[in-house]
Amino acid sequence: MFESSLKTKFSDPGRGVYFIGTTPPKRTVAMSEMQTIAAKLVKRLENIEYDGLVVYDIQDETSRNPEPRPFPFCRTHDSREYSALLRTTSGLPVITYKSAAEENRLEFDQWLDKAWSPNGVRDLVLVGSPATSQSSNFPLPAAYDALKQHPLDFHLGGVAIAERHANKANEHLRLIEKTRQGCDYFITQAVYNPEATIQLCKDYAAECRRQNLQPKRLILTFSPCGSEKTLDFMQWLGISVPEATRNRILGATNPLAESIRVCRNNLQQIIDACAELEIPLGLNIESLTNRKEEIDGTIRLFKLLKATLELNLAEQHLQDFDAPPLANIA
Repeated sequence: MFESSLKTKFSDPGRGVYFIGTTPPKRTVAMSEMQTIAAKLVKRLENIEYDGLVVYDIQDETSRNPEPRPFPFCRTHDSREYSALLRTTSGLPVITYKSAAEENRLEFDQWLDKAWSPNGVRDLVLVGSPATSQSSNFPLPAAYDALKQHPLDFHLGGVAIAERHANKANEHLRLIEKTRQGCDYFITQAVYNPEATIQLCKDYAAECRRQNLQPKRLILTFSPCGSEKTLDFMQWLGISVPEATRNRILGATNPLAESIRVCRNNLQQIIDACAELEIPLGLNIESLTNRKEEIDGTIRLFKLLKATLELNLAEQHLQDFDAPPLANIA
């Protein structure tokens, strides 16, 4: 029984962790074609150094947003199946999202068993219903409780939604409660409003200090945007995009390149504002569409943002090195 290889990396607050996010192919895609898709993705990533991949479990979110979906919803293959293909093809760990909302306890336990073996899932993020108003026979707290009782030792993570914090001002408390339920790290949705993320980080760090807790790692998600339709889709998903940012991207000669600049600036703002909070960070770079230019933009964005975070971590290490030894402080 091999355990998660990411646990050790995540436990070192002095290093960053870096992921590429993706979705499983449509359910109508044959298994042989899905293997080809996985191989093409790994081939596209061969010139970057990353710690692993994130595979989402796509849900029909029309219950959360009554507005027309900019891109039609299509059911996809099971996230654990695509994770297994990517893990064997890349040789790297894969964080696998799982929605438990449509299942019961027995079905969830069976999913976990198969995810562990033969699919090789070790790193798991559970998600609940897309909308709080949507009833579920198996809500997220019940899934956390079932996972605690399950004999297999999954490395559990949760989602962090800064937009929810901006509206309800309690997302930091949700993160602490999820930590009590077993979460060891958190992954945000795509960041286009750095102020919301900064406020979440500050409130989370303050609450951790108040409760004498060590903040868990926060993996920030960023996504390039090359068109108005993609931007509309982001906002349909609940991603906060300030009007000035929207106008900046769509008014640019090259919206995709401008969105990458926006993401770089947003990351730097978050790093500058949160450097003293002792929250270990990571990055997850995703493409929200299957458009080739946006997929290629994901690679460029990954390189730029990884270099940005690594530089800031190196500068922080240098400041720590410059500090005088305690024995020399009179």
